[in-house]
Amino acid sequence: MYSATTRHIKVTVRPRFLAEESRPADGRYFWAYTVEIANMGPETVQLRSRAWEITDENGRREEVMGAGVVGEQPVLEPGERFEYTSGCPLGTPSGLMVGTYFMVADSGETFEVAIPAFSLDSPYAKRSVN
Repeated sequence: MYSATTRHIKVTVRPRFLAEESRPADGRYFWAYTVEIANMGPETVQLRSRAWEITDENGRREEVMGAGVVGEQPVLEPGERFEYTSGCPLGTPSGLMVGTYFMVADSGETFEVAIPAFSLDSPYAKRSVN
């Protein structure tokens, strides 16, 4: 589990490798990740968009941006939480994801919330000690 808090918004990510969706012989590895966004602050906020940076074990990076998450732009009152699950395919057995949510407060102020970096590890990943 990976967690980060920005401006009273706590983001927790739980990734898991999906062997049943992966095809290592074809260079296809798939992960699901569940994200919980908790509003621990005093004001109502809305998640408007997101930006992800996905890096495979060879250092190839891909950026993914879009409105909301899983087709929603959730509004979180103080104390509320929103949870969703999504997925990520890679052509390598391991990688890394990190991102940003773009939020707006009831006051109209926009701000960014960090999505913590988290590793995508499969049983097929090569392990090395530096």
